[in-house]
Amino acid sequence: MLYQSSTLKVSINNQIAHLQFDREQSAINKFDRQTLSDFDHALDAISAATDIQGLLLSSNKDSFIVGADITEFLALFAEEDAKLYQWLQSANAIFNKLEDLPFPTVCAVNSFALGGGCETVLATDFRVASEDARIGLPETKLGIIPGFGGTVRLPRLIGVDNAIELITTAKECRSNEALALGLVDAVVTKEQLLSSAESLLQLAINNDIDWQQRRQQKQQPLSLSQLEQTMSFNVAKGLVYAKAGKHYPAPMAALIAIERSAADVREQALVNEHQAFVSVAKTPTAKSLIQLFLNDQQVKSLAKKQAGLANKTAHAAVIGAGIMGGGIAYQSASKKVPVVMKDIAPQAIELGLSEASKLLQKQLERGRITADKMAGVLNSITPSLSYEAIRDCDVVVEAVVENPKVKATVLAEVEQHVSDDTIITSNTSTISINQLAKTLRKPERFCGMHFFNPVHRMPLVEVIKSEVTSDETVATVVSYATQMGKTAIVVNDCPGFFVNRVLFPYFAGFCQLVADGADYTMIDKVMEKVFGWPMGPAYLLDVVGIDTAHHAQQVMADGFPERMAVSYEDAIHKLFSTGKFGQKTGSGFYCYSKDKRGKVVKVPAATQAELSEATPKSFTEDEIIARVMIPMINETLLCLDEGIVQSAAEADLALIYGLGFPPFRGGVFSYLEQMGLFEYQQWARKYQDLGSLYRVPQLLQDRIDNNQAFYHGA
Repeated sequence: MLYQSSTLKVSINNQIAHLQFDREQSAINKFDRQTLSDFDHALDAISAATDIQGLLLSSNKDSFIVGADITEFLALFAEEDAKLYQWLQSANAIFNKLEDLPFPTVCAVNSFALGGGCETVLATDFRVASEDARIGLPETKLGIIPGFGGTVRLPRLIGVDNAIELITTAKECRSNEALALGLVDAVVTKEQLLSSAESLLQLAINNDIDWQQRRQQKQQPLSLSQLEQTMSFNVAKGLVYAKAGKHYPAPMAALIAIERSAADVREQALVNEHQAFVSVAKTPTAKSLIQLFLNDQQVKSLAKKQAGLANKTAHAAVIGAGIMGGGIAYQSASKKVPVVMKDIAPQAIELGLSEASKLLQKQLERGRITADKMAGVLNSITPSLSYEAIRDCDVVVEAVVENPKVKATVLAEVEQHVSDDTIITSNTSTISINQLAKTLRKPERFCGMHFFNPVHRMPLVEVIKSEVTSDETVATVVSYATQMGKTAIVVNDCPGFFVNRVLFPYFAGFCQLVADGADYTMIDKVMEKVFGWPMGPAYLLDVVGIDTAHHAQQVMADGFPERMAVSYEDAIHKLFSTGKFGQKTGSGFYCYSKDKRGKVVKVPAATQAELSEATPKSFTEDEIIARVMIPMINETLLCLDEGIVQSAAEADLALIYGLGFPPFRGGVFSYLEQMGLFEYQQWARKYQDLGSLYRVPQLLQDRIDNNQAFYHGA
């Protein structure tokens, strides 16, 4: 053994060095400081050996390297620019050392090679991938850019246009696409991976292939004329800005780094990358997106722990077909959990099957599934008009109309037709889980399972505990949601649960602003373009449905009369009373039609006079943001204080995955921390005379008094 540490080892056989990443007591390899240091020492040992003719890199885990340990590097991002820059230089010296070895190098890539793992791959002369390989540079998802030479080597290897697309979109390449791009040189089965990599390395050692030319290609300027550079980068800038916008600076920073390095050799190109990295690593966007990533990892970790208590869901059922039921059935079947779709009406069954078929057809047309897989998913959905079909199901999701009496009746019927071990859930957005549980013989086997519409797109599922729901029930439902490819957040029961409870104060702030004379189109513009929501509140209400919002608003008012009772006819009520329910009726705040391509087009429909008796009035951007957001933020604080949601991480993730809260702001608690808790308190106090929704909860004052933050300590 030439070198061995807790993260990797190097052996020599027949003058070929084999460096194998193998992190002790871990299922994965990742780049933390220890691994980088060990990698450096290993390369020194390899360089010092006199009898080596080639180097093979591989992994002894199920994946190659999944990326950097972002938790370790967060402290570095807080350092002064000069210190962060110096660290980037020292880290890149390691990858340069690999690329500059005096003999050919080959990387055997199994499964994931992401971030620093991808940059390791790029630093070798040749790359062989297994059929399940996924290679990419996802750093822009975290608000940063590749920092170990990714913006330098990838454009020189696969061409500038392809590299810009992969880096700015954080796209992962599957093996066949990587082969077509030239990112890898061969794709083989897992069983053939090492032997094929060794064979390729031997060809390079024998000079049957020109490994020195391949290496030189990655170290020289881009082979583009000035005209080609101008055209390529100008087009790319337009595309990147159109997609990323002003709130996400990392994609443009990566693009500009590539552009600045077009005429440079490796050393200067790396300087450009380091400078760009430092410029984005300290942005609020990077801080928010990294925290979002950590929150996601925390929730996934909680789900894994729940899996230890869970019973396996081998068969599921959905009661109530239609679009929502069809969406749930499709999601379950597409993730290989067979599902019964039961309804009392054949037409509803047809609608549910049609919804599933439509979703699959779109995937087929885009080449994401084969016809065989489409048939397999549809065959995994069993339509039924009889309860007999659900007898052996492990989990049942009731998804009938949002009416407490109907749901209670259906739930009681379901319980009569399943085993005592079957878990029953209700897909509801407003109805009390505690109340519904009272209709069941075994309420401990019951909980809420709130899917968001459209089911196939929205990643969140709220799992709502009643006062008597068992831990095993919660664990099984969380595990089933995870099997379905969803992120499950466990919350306690209250009106609106968590997501809708914090959404309706947001709507209340909007309605009160409109009642005071604000133009709803201006509010939407500010909340979309300035704050960053995908839809402003008026547009979102139209999409949710004015009738649905009116019903939920009343539920919230009954549950929290002090804060959420409406003492006047607000915009929601006015539109509801005239039958303008939004998109579903073609008119609400906006009027909806379709263009020649079938794309929905909206134009303002409701007049100011229809919505408010007040004289039209202009408000500043800050006033609009404050009056709409402060009620949501305060209610989120109350939910954490009351234990409706268990942590800031879960709350922020639910807001982003369930409501589309701007990811670059990280969620309410990230937003608060970046603003400053005291600063938020002072901001909100300017508006406290508007009512109880604007009064800051005691929880925030306690945090300020104790110098305690939600994530990062004092």
